[in-house]
Amino acid sequence: MSETAPRRSRRRRTSVIAAAAAGIIATTTLIAVGTMSAHAAESSPVGFASLNGGTSGGSSSTTVTVTTASALKSALSSSTSQTVRVSGLITISGMYSVASNKTVIGVGSGSGITGGGLNLSGVKNIIIRNLKFTNAADDSINVQSSTTNVWIDHNDLSNGYDGLIDIKRGSDFITVSWNRLHNHDKSMLLGHSDDNASEDTGHLRVTYVHNWFEGTGQRHPRVRFANPVHVLNNYYSNIGSYGVASTENAGVYVERNYFENVATPTVTQTGDSDSGNLKVLNNYKVNSGTEQVRNGASVAAIPYSYTPESNNTVKATVQAGAGTGKI
Repeated sequence: MSETAPRRSRRRRTSVIAAAAAGIIATTTLIAVGTMSAHAAESSPVGFASLNGGTSGGSSSTTVTVTTASALKSALSSSTSQTVRVSGLITISGMYSVASNKTVIGVGSGSGITGGGLNLSGVKNIIIRNLKFTNAADDSINVQSSTTNVWIDHNDLSNGYDGLIDIKRGSDFITVSWNRLHNHDKSMLLGHSDDNASEDTGHLRVTYVHNWFEGTGQRHPRVRFANPVHVLNNYYSNIGSYGVASTENAGVYVERNYFENVATPTVTQTGDSDSGNLKVLNNYKVNSGTEQVRNGASVAAIPYSYTPESNNTVKATVQAGAGTGKI
């Protein structure tokens, strides 16, 4: 789908979090961004998903293990706060809806979903971890319609039809961490369309940290309206089109990432969208071009405390720790 076409309605060691964002007080949470071991996976999300009351997912005392599409669909849509353990690679058709207060986690390194994806619409408090997503007929993970407090962590996503992780339509307080994305073009959309300012402005606050974009084309992420968006300590390797795009007056802070073989690490305009605001700090570049920037007060301050990893170590850390089988 082109950059300008409307999106379909069914798709879209440690420091203390102690700050406030837009009048919302952060809960006290430990954030492990910088000097942690690559394999020491966080037990709770860092960044925006730790705000607004935090993201705890479903109850760990109520657990169901699923091995079939029908059992998966039923468990995901249940009103019960629970942990859904996905065992094996389950073939589904279409998008399965995920209800509030769910942890969806893969068993081992090869469990997950093929043929379809997960739809989070108007829900809250969701954790998606350690899952393999491949060959989705639409989006692999679609977050939309004012969904809040989502943590998407340590997944492997590839070869979908549209977006791998799309976030849109007023959704907020989300962290996307330690995911490996590969064999795909349009990776991550943030913001539905150019005419959706009324719904998206003031929302879509997302932290992207320690993800590995491996040979993907574009949208890592591609942002509209959101401010701030924090793109921190990610590894970009052999990117086809561009790394990060800020459009439609968005404010994106691209900090201490590792770009290798990326001709255009960042852009402030793409498609027919109006330009956005983008500032960069200490990105590490190997055989890569110069970032496009629009610095200024229009990129809002990051509203949480964090300790970033040194830019030159990001590649090794992310390669060792991103994807499934690492938690």
